[in-house]
Amino acid sequence: MGSLTMIMQNYLKRTNYFIRFLFVGVLNTLIGFSIMIFLLNIAGMSYWYSTFLGNTAGATFSYILNRSFTFQSKVSVKTSIFRFMFVILGCYLVAYSTSHHVLNFFVNYTLITNALIAENIAVAMGTCIYTVLNYLGQKYLVFKKAEVI
Repeated sequence: MGSLTMIMQNYLKRTNYFIRFLFVGVLNTLIGFSIMIFLLNIAGMSYWYSTFLGNTAGATFSYILNRSFTFQSKVSVKTSIFRFMFVILGCYLVAYSTSHHVLNFFVNYTLITNALIAENIAVAMGTCIYTVLNYLGQKYLVFKKAEVI
């Protein structure tokens, strides 16, 4: 992972945290979202299993790159990993529960009658909500810089 970080640091202009977070997020999303869609549509897993497993794979990749590249955190792995898991799980529950409720609205109150299409919409929406919540949680809870006294 060190060489990947070096490549990104050399080729990605040093910008603000959110831009770097989004860059890592694109890579993380390609992994997690692809797994979610595969598990939901090809493997026939449920919405909850698909989103949880895909999110877990993306989150693992995300932790490594966000710690070393995005936030360049000096917070110990022991401390940050537990905070990271807490933030990831909280973001997952809020984002995908919200999008699942919207899924039910789409199926019950709109012209979208195909549940699989509605589930794919919910996965995409949950991913967007998750991204914003995850950024805030990682920046301010997981990889926050030590305050100077």
